[in-house]
Amino acid sequence: MEKKDSPELSELIKQRYDKIEEFEAAGETPYSYSYSRTHTSKEVLDKFNDITEESKEEIRIAGRFVTRRGHGKTCFGHILDGDGKIQIYAKKDVIGDDRFKLFQKLDIGDFIGIDGHVFKTKTGEITVKVNKFNLLTKSLHPLPEKWHGLTNKEIRYRQRYVDLISNAEVRDLFIIRSNIIAAIRRFLIDQGFIEVETPILQVQAGGAAARPFESYHNALDMKLYMRIAPELYLKRLLVGGLEKVFEIGKSFRNEGISYKHNPEYTMLEAYQAYVDYEEVMKNTEALVEKVMNDVLGTTKVKYKDFDLDFKAPWKRMTLADLVKEHAGIDINLSEEELHKYLKGKGIEGYEEERKGKLINLIYDKFVEPHIIQPTFITDYPIETSPLAKKKRGNDRLVERFEVVVAGMELANAFSELNDPRDQRARFEEQLKRKAEGDMETESMDEDYLNALEYGMPPAGGLGIGIDRLVMLMTNSSSIRDVILFPHMRPEAKQAEDIVFTKEE
Repeated sequence: MEKKDSPELSELIKQRYDKIEEFEAAGETPYSYSYSRTHTSKEVLDKFNDITEESKEEIRIAGRFVTRRGHGKTCFGHILDGDGKIQIYAKKDVIGDDRFKLFQKLDIGDFIGIDGHVFKTKTGEITVKVNKFNLLTKSLHPLPEKWHGLTNKEIRYRQRYVDLISNAEVRDLFIIRSNIIAAIRRFLIDQGFIEVETPILQVQAGGAAARPFESYHNALDMKLYMRIAPELYLKRLLVGGLEKVFEIGKSFRNEGISYKHNPEYTMLEAYQAYVDYEEVMKNTEALVEKVMNDVLGTTKVKYKDFDLDFKAPWKRMTLADLVKEHAGIDINLSEEELHKYLKGKGIEGYEEERKGKLINLIYDKFVEPHIIQPTFITDYPIETSPLAKKKRGNDRLVERFEVVVAGMELANAFSELNDPRDQRARFEEQLKRKAEGDMETESMDEDYLNALEYGMPPAGGLGIGIDRLVMLMTNSSSIRDVILFPHMRPEAKQAEDIVFTKEE
């Protein structure tokens, strides 16, 4: 194991710099502008799978040189492109003495272009015999050693580019992520939704109860906030007559980091006129079920120690019933009684919190971890949901649901509050809480209230955490595994645990 600043590694890098001069002296451009390929590795493997003798067709492939084994006047190796790996075979008698010597100076990690003919080895491996080669990009850093690879999690997140080179399963995961997002788009567009874009920099951060990131616009001399949700802008579009809208994009919350939280994350939010949360539940089941079948070919997945099945219909339970079942209390208890309950459980430090946050705390600690299969949790206390309509027949609750899977929230949805009088009263209550020091509350958005006063149709809204859906569909234990470049502390250790490939 070599440290990044070790003398041994520095010497390896120096050797690679010296090779640049050798290639330049031989007329090679070590950082080419382009290379015209005729085939990718997969196209070669598919097209020539049944060959019995060397093909007459000359092909051109390109990729990163990732393995090599020499046999005197011959050399076998593999190059890696976006489709996978393919074997190459260089022979001194074919490419000439000088070019073969130069070929032997290629380093693992270099990008090369190959002109050659395809044949099948005695072991049955499709191989490209090198007629000509070009150095396309000189790699100056050794790659992680094949069998040990890049295993340190923190370094893998920080140097994702090396992680992607070294670990095929990581490349496959992010291809699956892309396919998941594409499948979500297809489903919604097929349902008549239109995709829109709303501001990321906002004058007021609203649409969720969370602490925002602050910024500042110099030319306008005003404070701005990174959005914590696109909700209020998307509902303005319902006011404007767009009846089915969705957005897939980044939201930001200035909060902690955990296996299921990253400060910057990807959300789907979708809003539909003339439906309530019951209809949104059906649409949510249908969307996730369709995406899983499209991408994985099944609704059954393994996640950690759980065997999950997303086939509709999903289980439905009220929040009150779940809290009663797992915590043994009634959510209609007074604040004083809820404080007493938490104290009895040894949970202190929340003596000043209001009822809504106390219920959320009890739910987070005693209920959510026990919900494994996809479950709709419905009918939340009004104190916890300032943007949702009151439940028909019970003004103490709102028509809201969350989808929880494997002890983790996946989705959140409402029958959307469209009464501007009620919304104003809820915002005013939130302002009181903010004045008391609660930073995780809604703000008074007068323009949004003005929009509601023009009239917003009855509607249902849905938010799904894309990163968490990818986690569940790929059996990834941390949100950092499914985000290409998760947030990291700058002072964290660098490449101490990389085992570098030995130079040939």
